[in-house]
Amino acid sequence: MTYDRLVCANCAAPVSQGRCPVCRANRERLQQEGSFTGLNPMALIALLVVLVAALALVAQHAA
Repeated sequence: MTYDRLVCANCAAPVSQGRCPVCRANRERLQQEGSFTGLNPMALIALLVVLVAALALVAQHAA
């Protein structure tokens, strides 16, 4: 899940807006967690399909 859909329990505003200190802290933490956290599930599935296809090609050439 991306932080633009999260709602802050402190101020009831979207975390992406950063209205209160809690929102700003969580927004910073979520941005620093990693590169794959911002991808939506469909992008992750597409990446997985590409990796499986690449493995199949490597296995075919090795045989």
